[in-house]
Amino acid sequence: MNDKKAAMELKKTLVIGASNSPERYSYLAIKRLLQYNHPIELLGLTPGEIDGHIIETKPKDLKDVDTVTLYINPQNQKMYYDYLLKLKPKRIIFNPGAENPELEELAVKNNIEPVEACSIVLLGTHQY
Repeated sequence: MNDKKAAMELKKTLVIGASNSPERYSYLAIKRLLQYNHPIELLGLTPGEIDGHIIETKPKDLKDVDTVTLYINPQNQKMYYDYLLKLKPKRIIFNPGAENPELEELAVKNNIEPVEACSIVLLGTHQY
């Protein structure tokens, strides 16, 4: 394990829009999160699994979520607003195509940092 990897703080991450299709960016992000040993939870429309991690199709009660990374469009995010705010993550990452001023404003009002960025790039550049 290199020094940067060893020094990186592990952040429990919920991926919303998770897919086990290798062509999807959420899949690439999940693989990168696992590469860096971040604990993950997966929520998607279609059940499945990635490297032994189950893709849930219904939100479940989670504790100690540091980061939520979104791979769904703003219209599909609305059904998760209450769930996300209840989780109280430290931040929500709005990946390209998931930017949502309404949810970003709700996040700020609930002391959650909204981040418009690409999780894959953040991980690859050790800024996660």
